[in-house]
Amino acid sequence: MSFMFNPYPYDDYSAVNPVFWDGSQDANIVVGTTAVASCFSQKILSHMNNKDKIVIGVDGYASADFEQFIRLVSRNLFQAGKNNIRLIPVSGVYKSEEKLDEQFLECLPLNIEEDPVLLYGKLFSGSEESFFDKEKLQELITNISGDDTEDIVIVYGNFAGTKLLRNHFDLFAYIDIIPKNVVLRLKTGKALNIGTSTLRTYRELMRRSYYVDFELSLRLRAELLKSDKISCYILQNEDSSLSLVEWDTLRNACKALVKRPFRCKPVYNEGVWGGHYIINARNLPKAMKNCAWVFDLIPSEVSIVLEINDRKIDIPFYTFIKLEAESVLGEQCITRFGEYFPIRFNYDDTMHSSGNMSIQVHPGEKYCKENFNELGTQDESYYVVAAGQDSKTYCGFKDDADSRQFISLIKQSEKNSEPVPYNDYVNSIDTKPGMQFMLPAGTIHASGRNQLVLETGSLTVGSYTFKLYDYVRKDIDGTIRPIHSFHGERVLDFERTDSWVRKNVFIPPLEVESGDGWREMLLGETDLVYFSPRRIEFTTTVKQNTNGRFHVLALVNGESVKVVSEKDKNSFFIMKYLDIVVVPALLGAYRIENLANHPVVVHKTLLK
Repeated sequence: MSFMFNPYPYDDYSAVNPVFWDGSQDANIVVGTTAVASCFSQKILSHMNNKDKIVIGVDGYASADFEQFIRLVSRNLFQAGKNNIRLIPVSGVYKSEEKLDEQFLECLPLNIEEDPVLLYGKLFSGSEESFFDKEKLQELITNISGDDTEDIVIVYGNFAGTKLLRNHFDLFAYIDIIPKNVVLRLKTGKALNIGTSTLRTYRELMRRSYYVDFELSLRLRAELLKSDKISCYILQNEDSSLSLVEWDTLRNACKALVKRPFRCKPVYNEGVWGGHYIINARNLPKAMKNCAWVFDLIPSEVSIVLEINDRKIDIPFYTFIKLEAESVLGEQCITRFGEYFPIRFNYDDTMHSSGNMSIQVHPGEKYCKENFNELGTQDESYYVVAAGQDSKTYCGFKDDADSRQFISLIKQSEKNSEPVPYNDYVNSIDTKPGMQFMLPAGTIHASGRNQLVLETGSLTVGSYTFKLYDYVRKDIDGTIRPIHSFHGERVLDFERTDSWVRKNVFIPPLEVESGDGWREMLLGETDLVYFSPRRIEFTTTVKQNTNGRFHVLALVNGESVKVVSEKDKNSFFIMKYLDIVVVPALLGAYRIENLANHPVVVHKTLLK
């Protein structure tokens, strides 16, 4: 999960994926905290049969709230005549908060010279076992496996599913939460960092969460999903209402989804340069100040809404991916990137806004690994979907500019808040819809005011946007927006000027395939970026084939199209304007049908 600091508390349920399978009409989904607690209590009682003792484990993703659920379950069991119930919060065998802070200090350095607002760190490379005091953990294991004085023992809390404990559980439940709601729980004070009670600023909470809590929660959740240890999968997306999905139901639903195109549920974010195009196009809440970013398919931050028998369950995208990685990604992708969805997609909206995005640069693979322990490079691209008056995209330095002088000026501005004449140094290109800008790591760039761009990026998911200049403006919270000259200078390629850009990454479209009423254009493909952007223009229908590689489609011009499997006409998704849809590698041959009476344009991205 990256630094999604300001998700707007709105759920866009236009992105729903109906799923069906043999027996789906009997799928069991329980909604409501009391009902879920009752159902889980009955499972415990049924699982006991004639046993004298049973040990239950309940784990959950970072920020999960266990207490109310555990209280309700224990009350139900007591009322059923089980008088000897022992509740064990696993936090009782954590290391002390002081030892945890000391342990994570290397991941969360306090170097304000290099990182003035302490935004960055290194992903913790240890496991969830690092949270536990070894002696206390062993004592707990001895007690739960050898003490027969209780009828029921419930061990619960973050990392209760660690391997040393879960081997002793007779029944196990996992509480999952979609990424947007995890962040909102932290932002609204409903959760703290794991193993802490000390109050921290929101920025401190998020920094520790990203580099430690989220990272370890993601790894353990993936391990648990693969282990088939989970008996009950519980969603805590709403504080006041849990949902319980039987494990077989979740597995069958995910297996059904990979046989059809699907869309993730977007997350919307306000921002200082945010525009109003998306607000109008998607009829977002009028209370929003603006919409700067639309996270349509940033894998670590979005979720998938599955509709089963008119019941909607909203699960994290990576929960789905870990269960169905090969079917979605394809063998070639997994060999190269592991079980990570290696491309991210979002819209940047500056239409009718107050200014440009920050002038920025991103790090390459070596810098990401050495400095942040991240997986890979942060390359990007912009596709201009809509453009207004005087719209432009900044890309590279001007041929005759002194780029070193620019760095000197922004360093001074970082200290004295004096404006910098950035237009004298940074190259800009007037934009119109259909233009594609490839932005490999090291390239200075920015989306200018008055346009909507489809931003596509590579694997790295953290907030590694090194702002070089941000017009000395305040953020929406009233504070001066920081810039990151230390890291920015070190990753910036000073040789990427206008001439280099036009030769290497701003390349005219090339037709690669065509037929009756359609053609597919290659958009600026470069050896510096591992994904390939395409544009499909057609009037009625165009046929495609994944050939073992997933495709991501965005309807960038037109009202609606239908993406349908050639094998099964019932496996389809109807895309509306600006929708972004994944076509799983498993799908193979498919077609896109124009449902309107005018030509349409679909942007397609795939791995090279």
